[in-house]
Amino acid sequence: MPLPADDGCQSMGGIQVPTSHKARRYTLAVLVVVYTFNFIDRQIISILLPAIKTEFVINDWVLGFISGSAFAIFYATLGIPIALIADRWNRRNLIAISLAVWSLMTALSGAAANVTQLTLARIGVGVGEAGCSPPAHSIIADYYPPEQRSSAMGIYTLGISAGIMIAYLAGGWVVQNIGWREALFIVGIPGILLAVIVRFTVTEPPRGMSEGLVDEGDRPSVMTVARLLASRKSFLHMSVGAGLASFGGYSVANFFPSFLVRSHGMGPAEIGVYLGLILGIAGGLGFAGGGYVADYLGRRRQRFALWGVSAALLFAWPFLFAIYLSNNTTLVIALFIVPAIFSNFYLATTFAQTQGLVGLRMRGVASALILFVINIIGLGLGPLTTGMLSDFLAADFGQGSMRYALLIVGGVVAPWSAFHYYKAGRTIEADLAAVPRS
Repeated sequence: MPLPADDGCQSMGGIQVPTSHKARRYTLAVLVVVYTFNFIDRQIISILLPAIKTEFVINDWVLGFISGSAFAIFYATLGIPIALIADRWNRRNLIAISLAVWSLMTALSGAAANVTQLTLARIGVGVGEAGCSPPAHSIIADYYPPEQRSSAMGIYTLGISAGIMIAYLAGGWVVQNIGWREALFIVGIPGILLAVIVRFTVTEPPRGMSEGLVDEGDRPSVMTVARLLASRKSFLHMSVGAGLASFGGYSVANFFPSFLVRSHGMGPAEIGVYLGLILGIAGGLGFAGGGYVADYLGRRRQRFALWGVSAALLFAWPFLFAIYLSNNTTLVIALFIVPAIFSNFYLATTFAQTQGLVGLRMRGVASALILFVINIIGLGLGPLTTGMLSDFLAADFGQGSMRYALLIVGGVVAPWSAFHYYKAGRTIEADLAAVPRS
C-alpha cells in the first residue's frame, strides 16, 4: 500500500487524522525533544556525582546505585505495564503524563536532604520515564514504514545525545558555579510546559498506518508478546547484545566524568564542555548514522544491518584501551570521539527491528521488553558493577581505580555484544517473514 499523500487524512474512530509528511515530521521532532528532556533529567546526575559524593560522603558503589540501579529497576519494570496501556490507550496522552511526572521528580531531587531522599526521588524519575519510549516507538512505527524505520528511530535517539550534551554542558557549569541542587531544579521544571505542548499539538496516528495494515483491535497479554519474542532467535541475541552494549555505555556515561576528575585533574565545567560536545555531536552521529546505515544495508538483506552493528562495535573496541591507559589528557579526549560514534550504532537498529518482529497491538509491549533488558543489564548493572570494581581496586590503584574499572568493563562487553549482533543477523530474515500481516 502506498504511503499517504502529503495532504491526506485517515479516519480513526470517525475523526479525520492528518497523515501528511509534515504531520509525521512534526511528531517525530516533538518526540526527539521529549526524549532529549528524558536524557537530560536521567543523565545530569552523572556530572553531579563528584559533588554529591563530597556532600554525602559515600562510596562509588552507592553513586552507581543512585545513578543506575535505583532508577533502572523501576524504569524497566514499570515500562512493561505502562506499555500494555500504550497498546490499548492514547499514546500521546500517556507520553504527556509521563513527561510531567518525571520532570517534577527531577526538580524534587534537588531538594533531597540525604541519600535516601535522593534515591527515592531518582526512583520517581524512573517511574515517570518508563512511559516515554514504548509509546513513542509505537507512534514512530505507525508513521514510518519498515524501509524508513531505522532512520526514523535514529533521529528519535538523537534525543539521547542532545540530552546528554545539555546535561553535561549546563550541569557542569551550574554545579561548579552555583550548586548541584540548582542544576536539578533548572532542568526539571521546563519539562512540565513541554508536557502541555505534547498533549495539545501531537497527533495520534492510526495503528498500522505506515504499512497499510488493518488494526483488528486484538490486545495480546504481556506473556503472549514475551513468548512470541522468545521464539525469535534474532530478538534474543539482539536483546542480549543491546543489554551488553548498554552496560558499557551507561558505565561510561555515569563514571567517565569521575575518571577525568581523578586521573586527569579536570574540573566539572571543563568536563561538561568536552563531554557535552563529544557525546552530543559524535554520539548524535552514531545514533542517527547507525539508523541510516542500517536502512541502507538492510535494503539488500536485513542481516547486513545487524552485522553492520557488530562491525561498528568491534571497530570501536581497541580505542578503549588507548583511552584508559593513556596519561595524555588531550589524547584521551580526542580518542574518545571514536567510541562515542561507533558504540552507539546498535540502538536505532535494535528498536526498529523489534517493532518489525511483532503485530500492531504488540509494539508498545515489545518496545518495553527490549528496554527492560537494555536497562536492567545496562543501567541497572553497569554503573553499579563499575562502582563496585572501582571500590575493589582502590586499595591497589587509589584514585586510578576508576580508570581500570572502566577498562575492564569496556574490554569485556564490547566484543561480547558484537558476537550477539552477528548471531542475530543469521536468523533475522526468517523471523521477520514469520510475522503476520495484520
